[in-house]
Amino acid sequence: MRHILIINPNTSASVTALLQHHGQNAAGAEVQVHVVTARFGAPYISCEASYAVAGHATLAAWAGAVAGNATPPDAVLIGCFGDPGLFALREASAAPVTGLAEAAFAKAARYGRFAVVTGGQRWKPILQRMAENLGYRSALRGIVTIDPTGAQLARDPLAAPALLADACQQAVRQFNVQAVILGGAGLAGMAAQVQAQVGVPVIDSVLAGVRQALLLAAQAPIQNTDRLDEIGSWLGKC
Repeated sequence: MRHILIINPNTSASVTALLQHHGQNAAGAEVQVHVVTARFGAPYISCEASYAVAGHATLAAWAGAVAGNATPPDAVLIGCFGDPGLFALREASAAPVTGLAEAAFAKAARYGRFAVVTGGQRWKPILQRMAENLGYRSALRGIVTIDPTGAQLARDPLAAPALLADACQQAVRQFNVQAVILGGAGLAGMAAQVQAQVGVPVIDSVLAGVRQALLLAAQAPIQNTDRLDEIGSWLGKC
């Protein structure tokens, strides 16, 4: 049985529950999905400051999960659309690492030009920077942000689909794209609810992330060792 570790860089238990539910469903019964929650930081990451703290919290959550588990993960998924700490964790972890944004960008780019719809007005520059760092600057044609955060949308499942469908339709019209990403752990499961109202594929970032983690886990055996002692010594000084 393969083991996938999903890290929730938010401190919200409700987001962790969403990641556990949708992550396990996407992975299937033959894969064990374990989700850990950041010990510190924002309940839901929504700005540059909370994003910066989340990178540190992601490393700390990973170190605690790996040190406390006799079975090492076969892959690690950062369960936040924006992937805080991605490059640092990839350097530290023996298992392959991906994030919701990286995985969703890769899937969307297979269709051609794409746009992002996400909750929280301050996410736009963070995601633009991430797309450039990951090599998707030209493929990502635009970002539509809506006022409610992903966590707020998740708490209003009746109103959220209509709001998100409108935003996806706007993204298609405005940016002339071949795919739209619904980005955010709090939006898990909502792409399927709006797909019929949008004329291009709508990508669920959590589903894309889990599938990418499974692909990475299957591609090659783990060869390096986790840098737990080194990373742990740094975290202990914070």
